[in-house]
Amino acid sequence: MLPKEHRMRSALDFSATVRSGARSGRRNVVLYARPRDAGQAGEPTRFGFIVSKAIGNAVTRNLVKRRLREVAGQSLALQSPAVPRAGFDVVVRALPPAAAASWDELSGEARAALETACRKAASAAASGKGAGERGR
Repeated sequence: MLPKEHRMRSALDFSATVRSGARSGRRNVVLYARPRDAGQAGEPTRFGFIVSKAIGNAVTRNLVKRRLREVAGQSLALQSPAVPRAGFDVVVRALPPAAAASWDELSGEARAALETACRKAASAAASGKGAGERGR
């Protein structure tokens, strides 16, 4: 279980992260990451999960959600430089193939997508663009 300070609860936080966050997609998951606002930059990284009914019945959805929570917790515990412990909001959206994915496959894809999304969000913040903006 993720500690309370690492959980995203507000619908506004979810929508802001999905709309303006850096996106990284894989076969089983899509991750959105964005740096927290300036006043919250030192706050812990928070995770939110979207697992729709397209995944399957309640038992299947909860299994996928538990697996994704565990991946998030392990990523925070590893203290990887690509996944900062503070200053980010991350939303993990499970895709329908996640229901049939093994633990190794799901965790590997989620970790890779998490590192990519955090790296994109950090570079977008450093360059002054929002993560969701495209260069023209």
